[in-house]
Amino acid sequence: MKEKPLILVTNDDGIVAPGIRALVEIAAKFGEVVVIAPDSPQSGQGHAVTIMDPIRLNKVSVFPGIESWECTGTPVDCVKLATNVVLKGRKIDFCLSGINHGSNASINILYSGTMSAAMEASLEGIMSLGISLLDYSQNADFSASKIVLEKILQKLMVSNGSKPYLLNVNIPNVPIDQIRGIKTCRQAQGNWEEEFMEAKDPRNQTYYWLTGKFVNYDKEEDTDLWALENNFVSIVPSHHDLTNYSALSSLSYFNEVDVYG
Repeated sequence: MKEKPLILVTNDDGIVAPGIRALVEIAAKFGEVVVIAPDSPQSGQGHAVTIMDPIRLNKVSVFPGIESWECTGTPVDCVKLATNVVLKGRKIDFCLSGINHGSNASINILYSGTMSAAMEASLEGIMSLGISLLDYSQNADFSASKIVLEKILQKLMVSNGSKPYLLNVNIPNVPIDQIRGIKTCRQAQGNWEEEFMEAKDPRNQTYYWLTGKFVNYDKEEDTDLWALENNFVSIVPSHHDLTNYSALSSLSYFNEVDVYG
């Protein structure tokens, strides 16, 4: 009999966040689940790793019947500890990161601790998904997300589960009967228009608080933002090769530079 897939679950909202509880519930239907997640919120950490401080890893009883560890480090630290310590020598079949409270569509993938954890696992050749719900509330309703995620995992298990894809999955914040389907699409071009609020603390020292709004520059219908705005689940196949291949030929004049001349 084939062994159950080994599924690593992590996130960036912390091990007690409602989103990861929903994710564990669905993942447990498909395989052996091991949870390694931060002990506190780590949103916006991106691909940060801890190198100046020790990292502590403590076994906890958060999910009944599920081996679970909380980590004092970042989401990427959690994945590194999974592959090098907790699950060393074992083949991890899937890494599921989330369910994030809030969007990781478009350029947000670069800042996301959720997606960076999935990306770190994909660097190890693990099939990895970062899953996000477009609701930042701590009391977000993950019932539709669980149905969608179960359908996605069912498909992956019978089709592409052996290929080490990195998938950025975003789910619109609507009831399940309003979700129109799933679209594989590209990452939309957008950016944050940022501002820093300046104020004084009680010691009259200046401090700054980052604010801003996201602006979508890309109105095409093959993007993740279009899909989400039209109540589709977006799946963007992503990767960690940041080479701008279209620029290689146009910058080839550097190859002719005589650095000794």
